[in-house]
Amino acid sequence: MNKDIETNRRFDRVLREWDPFKEGGDFYDTEVADAIQAVHQLDDLEALARKIQEIYEFSFEKPLSLASCRHVATELLRIKNEASCEL
Repeated sequence: MNKDIETNRRFDRVLREWDPFKEGGDFYDTEVADAIQAVHQLDDLEALARKIQEIYEFSFEKPLSLASCRHVATELLRIKNEASCEL
């Protein structure tokens, strides 16, 4: 399987399991897609956490803690870095 596809699937799994508003993992299709795009564009933890916060808050019109976003951003960047280090 293509490495990029597998990496995106791992991102998807992490974001759906996160379920920040307790709506069920399948409820976040748009937000997951936007967050995956952001993780491909950003390497900075704080910038990614803030972007994820912005994406979810915009969609749900509810506040979301930056700490929670930072936690998921850390996991996404770990996956991204693992994928880029594979030979």
